[in-house]
Amino acid sequence: MSAATIDEALELLEHTGPEFGGGLSNHGPMAAEALVVLGRDGAVIPWVERYRRRLQPEPEGRNAIDPAAWREALGHGSRVGDWAVFFERDLSEAPWQDVVGRWVPLLAPGLVAAAMHGVIRTAHAVRSLASGETPGRLKELAQGLAYWAARYQELPGAAGADGRLPPSQALREVEPVPDERRRPGGLITHGLRPLADHQPFQEVPALVSTGGDTSTFVSDLTETFANVYLASALDIGMAITFIHAVTGPSAVRLLLPYLPPEAAPRVLRYAWQAAAALYAAFGVGVQPPRREASTPDVQDLIDQAVATGDEHAIKFGEACLREYDLNPRPVYLAAIEHANGIIRR
Repeated sequence: MSAATIDEALELLEHTGPEFGGGLSNHGPMAAEALVVLGRDGAVIPWVERYRRRLQPEPEGRNAIDPAAWREALGHGSRVGDWAVFFERDLSEAPWQDVVGRWVPLLAPGLVAAAMHGVIRTAHAVRSLASGETPGRLKELAQGLAYWAARYQELPGAAGADGRLPPSQALREVEPVPDERRRPGGLITHGLRPLADHQPFQEVPALVSTGGDTSTFVSDLTETFANVYLASALDIGMAITFIHAVTGPSAVRLLLPYLPPEAAPRVLRYAWQAAAALYAAFGVGVQPPRREASTPDVQDLIDQAVATGDEHAIKFGEACLREYDLNPRPVYLAAIEHANGIIRR
């Protein structure tokens, strides 16, 4: 990773808030880091300069969060500045690896927070820190964790005992919300609200078995939802929705090396629950067939994603290629190609 590029990008984005435009997530730090990983350093600063024009100022911390009563502040979006101060202090007192290992399991029940942008932003920050620790990267980790905590949102059903199915099979057991109860349009988090009264979703966390190899589980999960993406991304809104069903679980992969071994299965179950929630609230009624496709050139796919200028296409392309490197299934490349075509600026 180019240290100079990512640190310059974070400096340009340093005083921007986590949301803008009525609840849209600030993708600047995530997409900048993804561009660096994709080997497109030269595109980073021009992209950040354009993107940051739409962003809003960073909110200030006003009321300190009590370390003994932090749960009371979970899910309060207005306190994101307080959470940022809280995590900046925590990161000044302990190694960032310890902070990640402690807080990711605590925040995991709310992994779907802000359409999974909390966990995604945290994971991009962690990967950046793993290549070298700088003040800017530490602050970005604090921002990611703060956004996750401030937008913390639990879904129905508890991640209790281990189930018996891999995600690819468990998806067949997920009953979608009836069409007449769905909430199309608007923020993704609003579209998840009908799940609160959708009784079948209560059993979803317990469907999957997470006790085996963690990497294999994530590969099955992301491959499954890359197929769901191709079946459900019928317009740009649905494409953006189901992009997160891949990028969210793939972000968890980046965090697994820093988690206590006993915590990993539970965190993976919440990653499955979050992706399954998107499927139940927005997706088609049956599991789509796995699509085979010709194998496009990877560098061409990266160039196309960068050319869109779109933060979702960039992040999705990087996540799918990350997964493809470990699980070389054509569906990942087909999903990138589709997203590059449907998402254009």
